Amino acid sequence: MSECIQLSFAVCRIGIYTVCQKSGSCQVLSAPCQECQEANLHKTPCFRALCCKGPPPPRPEYDLVCIGLSGSGKTSLLSQLCSESPENIVSTTGFSIKAVPFQNAILNVKELGGADNIRKYWSRYYQGSQGVIFVLDSASSEDDLETARNELHSALQHPQLCTLPFLILANHQDKPAARSVQEIKKYFELEPLARGKRWILKPCSLDDMEAVKDSFSLLINLLEERDFEPSRM
Repeated sequence: MSECIQLSFAVCRIGIYTVCQKSGSCQVLSAPCQECQEANLHKTPCFRALCCKGPPPPRPEYDLVCIGLSGSGKTSLLSQLCSESPENIVSTTGFSIKAVPFQNAILNVKELGGADNIRKYWSRYYQGSQGVIFVLDSASSEDDLETARNELHSALQHPQLCTLPFLILANHQDKPAARSVQEIKKYFELEPLARGKRWILKPCSLDDMEAVKDSFSLLINLLEERDFEPSRM
């Protein structure tokens, strides 16, 4: 067996970098030598991890739509996730698109304004979505909560969204009047309405962005599971 291949096996066993026979110094090989290629050693995971330090694989990207009434906090949450300055946050009146980066994925989020005169046009922007984020104000008035419930029911049953994973965020949990997740689940009738669908209901507030990130990670898991589902004929 050649010296090159012997040294590469040593890398796999003891976890150090390859030692160059000519210079005697440790180095990371940017490309496998001819002998390693002929032996197919460069295709082993440990060899690639330690010796072939190429660029990391690209993160998958998912196109999501974010909806909710005005004042629910959609823009603030997305801006915080993108590390934008709070001083520059302006409520969305039409729609905006943000690329929200995570360690294992990039979410291209299309946020739709939640004003009365805009909500009737939401469905025009659903096409191509792979998941849905619905943000509600858990401390809102009874009238606004009823409107939010109707809009969520409509989205859950819409032909272009009904098969997609949903992340439902009960925002403004830091306010005294905030309703609990259990109250929201019961009031929105999520158990009977969304039975058989993939949805996540989580509390959130700007005071705990780590919890918000964890909720988005759960959504990414659902999106990844959808990628591996067998196609239906």
